[in-house]
Amino acid sequence: MRAEPQASPYQADTPIAALAPWLADPVRPADFPQAIVRFRNDRWDQSVGLGDLDEAGWIRHFARFDALPGNLPQPLALRYHGHQFRTYNPDLGDGRGFTFAQLRDGAGRLLDLGTKGSGLTPWSRTADGRLTLKGAVREVLATELLEALGVNTSKSFSVIETGEDLWRQDEPSPTRSAVLVRLSHGHIRIGTFQRLLYLEEREHMAELVDYCLAQFPGSVPPDDAPGRSEPAVRLMHQVVERLARLAAEWMVAGFVHGVLNTDNMNVSGESFDYGPWRWLPQWDPGFTAAYFDHQGLYAFGRQAEALHWNCAQLAVSLRLLTEAEPLIFALNRFGMLYQQALARQFVWRLGIESRGFDADAALIAVAERHMRETGIAPDLFFHRHRFGRSETGDGDWAAALAAYRPSGTDHPLWAETVPPSLVIAEVERIWAPIAAADDWSAFTTAIAQIRRLGAALGPPP
Repeated sequence: MRAEPQASPYQADTPIAALAPWLADPVRPADFPQAIVRFRNDRWDQSVGLGDLDEAGWIRHFARFDALPGNLPQPLALRYHGHQFRTYNPDLGDGRGFTFAQLRDGAGRLLDLGTKGSGLTPWSRTADGRLTLKGAVREVLATELLEALGVNTSKSFSVIETGEDLWRQDEPSPTRSAVLVRLSHGHIRIGTFQRLLYLEEREHMAELVDYCLAQFPGSVPPDDAPGRSEPAVRLMHQVVERLARLAAEWMVAGFVHGVLNTDNMNVSGESFDYGPWRWLPQWDPGFTAAYFDHQGLYAFGRQAEALHWNCAQLAVSLRLLTEAEPLIFALNRFGMLYQQALARQFVWRLGIESRGFDADAALIAVAERHMRETGIAPDLFFHRHRFGRSETGDGDWAAALAAYRPSGTDHPLWAETVPPSLVIAEVERIWAPIAAADDWSAFTTAIAQIRRLGAALGPPP
């Protein structure tokens, strides 16, 4: 969802209902003992016509999950499979979330309201279907900063504290609980297609392709692409383009998602499903976010490789509908699309005019070397050199940057010493007063600062 939010009347539309008999399981939300609104996205609630809900209505729909008018009568837990750290797992699905509603925004785009921490489903396995309050706070912070940095991401729409004590291995326990609602174009994963291949459900696969083409419209394949008129081939090209761009956006944001399994890959091209994410403290391609990623499979510098591999799994799935050659042609576009998106995003964040792909790629190489050699944090690097500014001692980097002209609009933020950042120490600083004294002031301040950064950067390329 790259467009800015615009006010719109409420417009329920539920095309997923036609797919639900084979795509999802109707479920009941948990009955929570408490409901305290902790976050309400006042930038995006108006975009789907829900900005006028009072607090009681907000709790009724986003903690009790009473159906929205004319919308899905019951939440749907989606079914999917997936490769988890390259090992195929057919025992997956929405284990602590569901799709609660579908709506149109002012531009006619279909948006889903999906949950995290909303209770048990048929796919919960041994888990409790809940979300910790800290996990919800982390997801709000991540999505807000990613949006500000021009990354195509789901939006954290609501967080409500639910009054249960949860036990977790990676947090001091017992810990507080919450239910989160996210707003995104959809929750159709590469793993959704993998499940249909596994079950050899060709007709359902064709229906799902048509659904994605209709609800997540994209560009047409290049003129020389074989099979370019086939729906499965068109979708393959679109997903390759979206995920190549997403990988580039993460890199320029200095963001490490942490768990890039195929069940975490949304074919709409949105970053979502946030777990052990991190922002880079310094430019390190080997930096990992997940403590359990022992081999560095999803390290910062391997994220493009991971998304390319995931696209290959989509190609394997779509072989149920078409020949291999046109799918491979689409897959082979990933590398160049990624490099082009990386160049566009990099010069945008620096606030300079592009000098063409070759020159911009060379600039990126010098910038990466400069960050590695100096140890400067990426957030500070982009802030300090906004509009092509350099300092004495910047050496080769200053010389490379001098060839570029500034672009974009000025903002008081760029005169300040440091930009907003969410390295792990800062996240813990924001969380500590919430845990100790139920003090949300640092969290509220952080959201305001992040949104100010987004306003200063302006629309992404």
